[in-house]
Amino acid sequence: MKKIVVSGGRKLYGNVKISGAKNAAVAILPASILSEEKVVIENIPDISDISLMCKILEQLGAEIKVLGKHELEIDAKNVSNCEADFEDVKHMRASCYLLGALLGKFGNSCIAMPGGCNFELRPIDQHIKGFSILGSSCEISGGFVTAKAKKLVGGNVYFDIVSVGATINLILAAVKASGVTTIENAAKEPHVVDVANFLNSMGADIRGAGTDLIKIKGVKHLKGTSYSIIPDQIEAGTYLAAVTATGGNITIENIIPKHLEPIAAKLEEIGAKIKFSDDSVSIVSNGNLNKCNVKTMPYPGFPTDMQPQITAILTQAIGTSVISESVWDHRFKYVSELVRMGAKILVDGRVAIIEGKTELTGANVKAADLRAGAALIISGLISKGTTVIGNINFIERGYEGIVEKLSNLGADIKLAKFENLNNVTYAAG
Repeated sequence: MKKIVVSGGRKLYGNVKISGAKNAAVAILPASILSEEKVVIENIPDISDISLMCKILEQLGAEIKVLGKHELEIDAKNVSNCEADFEDVKHMRASCYLLGALLGKFGNSCIAMPGGCNFELRPIDQHIKGFSILGSSCEISGGFVTAKAKKLVGGNVYFDIVSVGATINLILAAVKASGVTTIENAAKEPHVVDVANFLNSMGADIRGAGTDLIKIKGVKHLKGTSYSIIPDQIEAGTYLAAVTATGGNITIENIIPKHLEPIAAKLEEIGAKIKFSDDSVSIVSNGNLNKCNVKTMPYPGFPTDMQPQITAILTQAIGTSVISESVWDHRFKYVSELVRMGAKILVDGRVAIIEGKTELTGANVKAADLRAGAALIISGLISKGTTVIGNINFIERGYEGIVEKLSNLGADIKLAKFENLNNVTYAAG
């Protein structure tokens, strides 16, 4: 089995280039099947979630050509299967976007209940609410979700909660529906905007993406396009967090400054010095960190996907910090692993109280989810001794080449293979 091995105590210096946004890519790939022509997608991250989504699309009948490490051509004219494979779909939350894409293309879709990171059940009630208003009948039975409609017709949808997944799924279903669909209380995240821009480049008529009111005028046909995915704000935020924690000076390239503002504001409050340029950001940290209270919120608030990383940082801050999680109920599962490393954190429901300036010591730990894995890497970078991180399949779902990128910045980090013999784990040669 593969694990990540980190030895702490080194500051980070140099340049790192950010990959395409995972959260945008895993929605844009399903959206591509709505086109009657070939589409070319650039700046695709080389991560396991993308490989799995491509496998699912090919099972549905799409033809995918690899034009480069970060560029794909997708031809969906032969897609005819409306049912996605259970074994693949259950491992990936973003597979839910196939519901909206297939419903929008055929008026019929059936997928397994989506999986992914295990910090929360994935309710899809808001997705179903939106589909129903467009005229679809929806049924959940035997672990599958089925949506069917004789004809999709635009309607007015008000989401009870802000949901990125439901917003994107309804856009996918409505883009070819007859008439106008209005989405109120829509999610405003950058990847929602990216999906809308991608569809508009194929001839869709979507307005208001990035605000809480989106209007979609249905069109009959979508053409081919060539489109480049936005940079990954969470990947960039993770490297900003790593330098804040360890100290050092790096420049992060291929970013959109606006997307990073909520993250940068909190890291500056903690003690980092951050300067934006047109498409890059520089950060300097001396490792002297201040306590900070953080509440996660939908964009443009502080993102829940950065909550574990900033928690790792605050174990080294002077004073007591409070993290309030307003998006998910059970996103502090990773805290027990930080405590194994010496962190002093008390969790009460959606609130974590962190006693700062505690010495962390390397330990054998396991990633509970994608961003928890990033937090463990950051904790390993600031710990005494060696940290061995298991369950790195979660990390590989969303971070392209994180070991190589951090190593190039001066971190003592590597991938290692381990063998389990007689219940004792050994590093393989």
